[in-house]
Amino acid sequence: DQFLELYSSVTCIDTHFWCVCVTDEVSAVVLDLGSHTCKAGYAGEDAPKAVFPSVVGSLDQMEVDEPDEPEKNSGAVLDTKSKGNRNLYVGSQALGFRRDYMEVLSAMKDGLVVDWDIAESIWDHAFRGCLLVDPKEHPMLLAEPSSNTQQQREKVAEIMFEKYQVPALFLAKNAVLTSFASGRATSLVVDSGGGSTTIAPVQDGYVLQKAVATSPIGGEFLTDCLIKSLESKGLTTVDLDFPDTTESYKLYSQRVIASDIKECVCRAPDTPYDESSYSNIPMTPYELPDGQTIEIGADRFKIPDVLFNPSLVQDFNNKENSSVRANKELLFVTIPGMESHAETAASARGLPQMVNSAVIESINKCDVDIRRELFSSILVRVLAGGTASMQQLKERLEKDLLEESPQAARVKVLASGNATERRFSVWIGGSILASLGSFQQMWFSKSEYEEHGAAYIQRKCP
Repeated sequence: DQFLELYSSVTCIDTHFWCVCVTDEVSAVVLDLGSHTCKAGYAGEDAPKAVFPSVVGSLDQMEVDEPDEPEKNSGAVLDTKSKGNRNLYVGSQALGFRRDYMEVLSAMKDGLVVDWDIAESIWDHAFRGCLLVDPKEHPMLLAEPSSNTQQQREKVAEIMFEKYQVPALFLAKNAVLTSFASGRATSLVVDSGGGSTTIAPVQDGYVLQKAVATSPIGGEFLTDCLIKSLESKGLTTVDLDFPDTTESYKLYSQRVIASDIKECVCRAPDTPYDESSYSNIPMTPYELPDGQTIEIGADRFKIPDVLFNPSLVQDFNNKENSSVRANKELLFVTIPGMESHAETAASARGLPQMVNSAVIESINKCDVDIRRELFSSILVRVLAGGTASMQQLKERLEKDLLEESPQAARVKVLASGNATERRFSVWIGGSILASLGSFQQMWFSKSEYEEHGAAYIQRKCP
């Protein structure tokens, strides 16, 4: 089995000091387009060369009137499309320059690409604006979500071979690459990214597709909770009271700062959040970019706990829920301003419940002799901004799982002590994989694409 051979190679690799075997003179390029950021770099390196937002600024051409703008220094990729007739601005620097009427759009929805023009502009920026490479000269390894469809995969292959003329391509599941980064062939990957949280069991290098569980609670949801909670206390993270500034650009700017607040001051509470226990918690100062200092109190613990108890954001103002609110066993707290998300929160499950459900479902599809291994190889990968750096997340998840898992199971949550490694674990796994000499025979080559077509990606990249 090809993947088992690869894993036997991976387990010999120390992810801090890689001993990789590269057969090609030209390094492969590894791309991870997530819902929050895009990571790009060369195979064999320990971190991506470029990390930038996976959203773009969009301006209708009729609204563009910036003759004095220094485009050369803006970091923007100016791409006028015949369909929609718009200019797209990619990269942190380009997005940091406020433009009248500029909307901030994402190529992704529910983890899948929905706007291929935007996706291509992001790849263009990664190749030509960041890595400064000609894609014709480099094999491409692209990370993909476990829920990726055949239609999406074929579209990616078509774009890579037809537009970018890449010599070879490989698509690898996020969960599988995370396992590569940790040196394990079988594991349960908890991937809490910008747009959602996914639990995916991996057995011998393959994702057990039917046992994958997802939740809409991700990094951006927590960021929005923090923004609304601060606003309810009269605290504003950014002032963009300029005429002709779009709501999407205001939200993007707020999320940038709120994400940094999460990274700096938030941590998962040791026990389920209780308003009375944290009412007198000492305030923690945070300095905003404009020099203003704000004080963060109980929100430091309340917001992270939404990952474990999504019901925290529900609105209990209606009479139907008044009796539930009175039940002291259920410690529900309303986050002001998030009432519109109550339905999303009500349908979502917390991390421990999701993990246990995924474990039970995957156990039914696995051999008896690997069941204990799944329980003892739960890999926590956290992608987006503040979620990646969330203090005490590993300890809290392990504690809750021990309480809810079968007694015979030896639960062990594995997570790198380095927040950067957790944040980039998918990219790191891709970097390791594309560097292995034993992997070089697995590329989907351009000649195979020309002979068999895009559908052949299903066979070459299982």
